[in-house]
Amino acid sequence: MPVNRNALIRFKTIDKCLQNHYRKWTLEDLIDECSEALYEYEGIDKGISRRTIQMDIQMMRSDKLGYNAPIVVRDKKYYSYSEKEYSITNIPITDQDLGKLSEAVEFLKQFKGFSHFKELDGMIQKLEDHVYSQKTHQKPVIDFEKNDNLKGIEFLEVLYQHIIRKESINITYQSFKAREASTFLFYPYLLKEFRNRWFLVGSQKKNSAILTLALDRTIAIEKSEHTFYENNNFDADTFFKDAIGVSVSPGLEPQNVLLFVNHYHAPYVLTKPFHPSQKLVEKTAYGVIISLTVQHNFELEKEILGMGEGIKVIAPEKLKRTIKERLSSSIDLYNTEINESNLLNTSRKLEHKGYSILNCVYTQREINKMRALTDNYFKSNPSKHFAKRKVLQCIPELKNHLFNENFKKIIRSINENAFLSKSIYFDKPADANWYVTWHQDVPINVKKKKETKGYSGWTSKDGVIGVCPPEEISKNIFSMRIHLDDTTAENGALKIIPGSHNKRLSTEETQLITTNCIPTTCEVYAGGIQLMKPLLLHSSAKSTNAKKRRVIHLEFTSAELPKGLEWEEKEIII
Repeated sequence: MPVNRNALIRFKTIDKCLQNHYRKWTLEDLIDECSEALYEYEGIDKGISRRTIQMDIQMMRSDKLGYNAPIVVRDKKYYSYSEKEYSITNIPITDQDLGKLSEAVEFLKQFKGFSHFKELDGMIQKLEDHVYSQKTHQKPVIDFEKNDNLKGIEFLEVLYQHIIRKESINITYQSFKAREASTFLFYPYLLKEFRNRWFLVGSQKKNSAILTLALDRTIAIEKSEHTFYENNNFDADTFFKDAIGVSVSPGLEPQNVLLFVNHYHAPYVLTKPFHPSQKLVEKTAYGVIISLTVQHNFELEKEILGMGEGIKVIAPEKLKRTIKERLSSSIDLYNTEINESNLLNTSRKLEHKGYSILNCVYTQREINKMRALTDNYFKSNPSKHFAKRKVLQCIPELKNHLFNENFKKIIRSINENAFLSKSIYFDKPADANWYVTWHQDVPINVKKKKETKGYSGWTSKDGVIGVCPPEEISKNIFSMRIHLDDTTAENGALKIIPGSHNKRLSTEETQLITTNCIPTTCEVYAGGIQLMKPLLLHSSAKSTNAKKRRVIHLEFTSAELPKGLEWEEKEIII
């Protein structure tokens, strides 16, 4: 039995309502919902009678349309589906419908090959395959790309209707960068698909730039009462012609992009071009060189990166530099992996030798962020000193980059009950030629000065109170020195005496050991850390080159202080 468009809208609306089992639906509720749907899709505002909806429910219950919908009435008032998973959209296609679809496929196939109907070719093939599988009850012989979990796809029909009716909308949207969603007026012009994702193209204000919004970031859409603004300068055929994908910068001139593709990947690129502007420039024994005339956007970078080692940017220089930086960041993610074996060896070496070095703990991006934060702070707060105490209280943003997952793994592997007790920033600029003689790091920082048995050598410097604790407290402490620059013997790397961390040494003992032992120079790459026990004998030499040496020194312990004393910077990390 043929069903007119209005009846189909009512059936789909009733079905959508009854699928919502969290609400009780009266006949009046269903009438209201169907009236709103007809007004939304067809502009019909004369209302719907009770009898019409009652007849619709009877039709859905019957076998006339093949629905056999399990609609029941509860408490003589509320309508619902007795089967929670039921929907009229899940029923199989009837033989009559299959016949109609077959006729439609045969009709559309007549237009295959015509230039004006090229866009229909893929759709006809999909439809023909679907009808075949339904008729023969066999699996489809064509498997088209699809994404069943794609978000926002439910807005397609609604947006399509708003576009063809030229209606403005209020859209609630949250981009990947936004912390929360926002609702704003939008004039929709076009729906565009790219890589199996859907996008809405339009403008937010009159005479403003064209925006592209991803449907999977869309939360809600409502019709707006604002008059629709039609941008006569927007032409979908030309708007995207100089770009790969959907990221278009109006007014940005396309660039001539030269790419080398090796011989293994060349056939794929030649048979499936990146862009209509692609041209073969040269064939060599090692591959091909192709050219594109496109804007530099995210999608272009993604296409290049997607081919990994099989492609190289020749020009322009900015694109080449960007791809190199992104590949370097990608390698960083692998290089900064720390496994359990590394952690175990690090912990054992720290315990037995008093120190350990782990390179590649932080990515270059994290190091750059920490450098920028510290450099900006000291530009705003100039100081003649080479050290800044309580640096994490002065620059709390550092924590976002310092306390990454690798950092926490290392702390847990050494002492899972450890907390932060001290933070210092050392900056040895290129023109600084200072050095530190052999010593042990004994003092700890406390909040207030209070003479306590076993604690000696009270000092106050830069507003920080230092005190020498009993030896058992010192042995419980370990430090992590995060290097923001490559540290070598030439720019003041620490020299240490391995194994000298087991006791607090006198001046005479220190002199005897350092005179008769060969020290180890601790060279650490930027992004690496040096773990140390505070009683480990160490010193630093004068710089012999012009390279900076910036270090963030953090101390950790699980030891509690006696009543009346508190750690100055106690902070739980894990």
